[in-house]
Amino acid sequence: LSAGLLRQATYTTTRLGIYSILLERFGGADGTPPPFLAKAAMGMTAGAAGAFVGTPAEVALIRMTADGRLPPGERRGYHNVFDALVRMAKEEGVLTLWRGCIPTMARAVVVNAAQLASYSQSKQFLLDSGHFRDDILCHFCASMISGLVTTAASMPVDIVKTRIQNMRTIDGKPEYRNGLDVLLKVVRYEGFFSLWKGFTPYYARLGPHTVLTFIFLEQMNKWYQRLFLSA
Repeated sequence: LSAGLLRQATYTTTRLGIYSILLERFGGADGTPPPFLAKAAMGMTAGAAGAFVGTPAEVALIRMTADGRLPPGERRGYHNVFDALVRMAKEEGVLTLWRGCIPTMARAVVVNAAQLASYSQSKQFLLDSGHFRDDILCHFCASMISGLVTTAASMPVDIVKTRIQNMRTIDGKPEYRNGLDVLLKVVRYEGFFSLWKGFTPYYARLGPHTVLTFIFLEQMNKWYQRLFLSA
């Protein structure tokens, strides 16, 4: 839990903050939103930056989650996320905190291009339809669509990221050479559609997370505009 909270406090705040700034800066002077491809590029940029900042907490989260499944003699036994970060840096070097940074950033690029851009586009489409107002119902529907798109797009890269961050060294050699090696081995030994294995529970997690993220973000933006920008 501590690692999950720290990850959200670093990764999510960075990506949402940068995306909001870019969306506002590159929108039209009359308030019109940028085109979809521009939104996707902004989402990629925000995701990559957030992933780099959040990778240490991500590595700790992956290890702490997997610890209970390891044999007793191989468990790391981290007490909390700060203990994990300090021990990783002390026992394995500071760069270990950014192990798997490239696939983590690659995942974030895909996830945020899908999530942030699809949410903005879905919201715009719903408002343009004339059947929705800019309220919580619109935000809920747009974020559910966004969660579905994000799940389909992110699962393959999420598998790569997780396996690299959780891999162990066997006889002096790492289990995987890089992200492409992970993909090839998964497809070869487990089948192509295993890249989307667990789609339903993944969406059951990501869907509500996406809904709550955007509903809270929209409400906080409204309060911010009301309390500070209109003053």
